[in-house]
Amino acid sequence: MKSCVSAQIYVFFTQYIFIIQNYILTLRQNNTNIKPMKNLLLSAAIGDICGVPYEFIAWKDYDNINLFHPKNDYSDDSVCTFACAEAFLEGKDIAERLKNRCLADPNRCYGLGFRNWLSKPGIAPAYNSWGNGSAMRASSAGFLAKSEDECVDLATKTALPTHNHPEGIKGAVATALAIFYAMHGHDKEYIRTNVLNKFYPKWEGVKYKSFQPSYQFNETCMDTVPASIICFLESTDFEDCLKKTIATGGDADTMAAISCPIAYAFYKEMPEKLIELAKIKLPNWMLDVNDKFDDVCNK
Repeated sequence: MKSCVSAQIYVFFTQYIFIIQNYILTLRQNNTNIKPMKNLLLSAAIGDICGVPYEFIAWKDYDNINLFHPKNDYSDDSVCTFACAEAFLEGKDIAERLKNRCLADPNRCYGLGFRNWLSKPGIAPAYNSWGNGSAMRASSAGFLAKSEDECVDLATKTALPTHNHPEGIKGAVATALAIFYAMHGHDKEYIRTNVLNKFYPKWEGVKYKSFQPSYQFNETCMDTVPASIICFLESTDFEDCLKKTIATGGDADTMAAISCPIAYAFYKEMPEKLIELAKIKLPNWMLDVNDKFDDVCNK
């Protein structure tokens, strides 16, 4: 009897091990079929470039948004995004890299507080900002991080040189975590619960159609980051997210630089024509950072 039971146990564990081995093999095969995501940083730049023509005109007409507007151009959102990514890649001081890159490209619609920070000698102290400039430049943290804790740490580092107010830091962290969660396969409900509702509880349950008609231009993290996240949550693809964000009538370029990286991390696709548009508009140093950043993230 004992030998019979032993034989049955042996057969059971043999089958169990076989199933586990096949499962691991399947996972490995699936992983080899996953294509690396390219142009990660361009997702923010596309939002910026396409949003610039609509930034100050309170545009509400979704159906008549021209994503290839003759006034398309990159702004401070792209300069700061790529400067932070470059600092991470090279292990450099973020504040120093932000200042050097922004001073070298001075006509990009920097906010008043940020311009004052740039104008001071050396690296000036942070000025306690809660503006959305912290959130718009944080996307590299979400793409680069390998863990949730690292994501929070990297996002905080992108904010601290200027936006050291708790709301400024929170805006950067919320944006980066939404990207991180999307990159790692979490669904929209998870992102809604663990980012939107957690960081901005006043926006819990708010729908796009309820805030969009009356939404106005605003540059604070508290009003632009949650609105941008909702634009992503209620979108159907990258382009729809971009157009929904512009059609809020708010700070179009900055909000799209927040929402579009989340959309790319989630949908894994961007229209090829928009990628080409960004490559035409951006300077060579940003394109170089874009390629190097992809290489590091895809290792």
